[in-house]
Amino acid sequence: MTESSNGITSDDKMWGLLSYLFTPIVPIIILLLEEKKNRPFIKSHYIQALAWGVASYVIISILAASIILLPLAGIAGIAVLVFNILWGIKAYQGEHVTIPVITDFVKKQNWV
Repeated sequence: MTESSNGITSDDKMWGLLSYLFTPIVPIIILLLEEKKNRPFIKSHYIQALAWGVASYVIISILAASIILLPLAGIAGIAVLVFNILWGIKAYQGEHVTIPVITDFVKKQNWV
């Protein structure tokens, strides 16, 4: 496990990537791992990924409940997948991600 000058390890980056790719499952797993859940870089990503995952599932479920909006739910699902991949790549590169509305929400709740 190599550590960069800013204290972010390759392990931290991998957990950040996995948080977005497999949200909300991996963020919930991280919550159970004492040695991971308080690492600053991992925490900034898994909390956002968890909030994003729950919000996206709720929105897509509401859209999918209506026959008329079902195609929109499919498009939203594809968009969510694309954003998850993009944000996961950014996390793996050691960058912090800003998700509109979600980032502000988790910061106002003092979760990050």
